[in-house]
Amino acid sequence: MKFCADLQSSIVSLLGNCPPVRIVGVLFCLALPIAHFPPSAGAASNCNFRGSLDEAYCDEDRNMVADPPSEPKNWRDPSTLIFASNPADDRLNYRIRLRPFLEYLSQCIGRRVIYYRQGGLFPEPIPGNTAQIEAMRSGRLHISGFTTGGTAFAVNLAGAVPFAIHGTETAFQSYRVMMIVKSDSTYRALSDLKGRTIAHVTQTSNSGNLVPRAFFPALGLSPDKDYRVTYSGGHGWSILGVKTGEFDAAPVASNIFERMLMRHQIRHEDFRVIWQSVPFPTGAFALSHDLSPELTRNIRQCFLDYRFPDQLRRELGLGENDRFWPADYAQHWAPVRAVADSTNAPYNRAAFNQESRREFEAEQRRKQRDRTQPLTQQRR
Repeated sequence: MKFCADLQSSIVSLLGNCPPVRIVGVLFCLALPIAHFPPSAGAASNCNFRGSLDEAYCDEDRNMVADPPSEPKNWRDPSTLIFASNPADDRLNYRIRLRPFLEYLSQCIGRRVIYYRQGGLFPEPIPGNTAQIEAMRSGRLHISGFTTGGTAFAVNLAGAVPFAIHGTETAFQSYRVMMIVKSDSTYRALSDLKGRTIAHVTQTSNSGNLVPRAFFPALGLSPDKDYRVTYSGGHGWSILGVKTGEFDAAPVASNIFERMLMRHQIRHEDFRVIWQSVPFPTGAFALSHDLSPELTRNIRQCFLDYRFPDQLRRELGLGENDRFWPADYAQHWAPVRAVADSTNAPYNRAAFNQESRREFEAEQRRKQRDRTQPLTQQRR
């Protein structure tokens, strides 16, 4: 399907990104014989080592990410680059806020950079980790920001190569997992939550599920045994659910909690933190492994040279993080993989398929909640 992806990018580049143009590209590709486009054909047919990577990819240099295709004819050099990101909350506005950065990338790289939108007459921003990963695997997405756990899935299943992390002048961005409760509740310690309802984010979320399952049992609180787990579908929904009393508590990523504070979506005095973890890396920005080496170098350098203006940094909720740091997946994601190993939650296709189903169900619940809940109440 890479042919279709590149064809559609070319059509969009020439004629624009309006719905009829996208539909023409999609219908043309669907009319072609599918047998001509096997997934990642020839990408890693002669591979001596791939580690945890899907069979479509190879890791001969053993750095835990997919190698580029060995033959230059399989490198991609699209005239229009498709970008996406998963901010974990407020997806619609995030795309708008990112516009100045995408304009910078277009000028720096020397080719058009557009934000990925779902197909259809009324396209929406890409809804979550699984949709992003499938889009990159199929060749429809060239650059993407993934969540912490989503990064590991994207590396193993979609040929994503992490290359940048938000950071300051002195360090790359990290976060802690916090267990939050309402400030007026009686809960003061993890042991107080036995028998209660606690919102985890998704099954594969590092901060919102795997870390609690790895750490809490040794602290006397076992998920599913000592409390009822419900999946909210997002950190923002977990946080708002604690605020409204829908959930008794929730493990959430500290950087997302702080971002919502800065945007005045929540108030600090409405919550109490009763536990927090050691630091973990935040999500990474990753490239598709089969982009041409020259294009890959240009994209990396443009990211590393960029400095977020103060206003844009505030709008994106980046705190003091005004730049990008180089990402090293093997090193920076080691604690994330260790948590996954300790909870028997591998970043493989079976786990991804389960997560995809749960993400779809959570998205349907969110849409139902949006239809039945007044907008002012959603945003409080």
